[in-house]
Amino acid sequence: MAWSDQELGKIAVSDDLHISPFRGDGTTYGTPTWIWSVVVDGALYVRGYNGQASRWYQAAVTQKAGRVSVAGMTKDVEFAPAEGPINDRIDDAYRAKYAKSRYLSPMIGARARAATIKVTPINS
Repeated sequence: MAWSDQELGKIAVSDDLHISPFRGDGTTYGTPTWIWSVVVDGALYVRGYNGQASRWYQAAVTQKAGRVSVAGMTKDVEFAPAEGPINDRIDDAYRAKYAKSRYLSPMIGARARAATIKVTPINS
């Protein structure tokens, strides 16, 4: 399943994404963590500020599913690592959305880029 254009439009301008990958039992949602998000080429991406050491990132990669809450929506989702050239466009999206933040530079640096996740809604 994919995000609708309307959902992506709301997410693109929202600054309130909370991510909750499943815990080790595969059924309990983890504690919601507020993170930055961007929309690129019709898909939603997030990054771990602390890179692959981010606890939510480790859970997302291990469990491959969970939930996000953003723009007034709560969705069950799948997580997949995002690698390769798409990261340059993700960097550009971060620059555009978070240009005034002092945290921008780390979010487009190698550590955070290595912890980039594509978030896709699960058909429920």
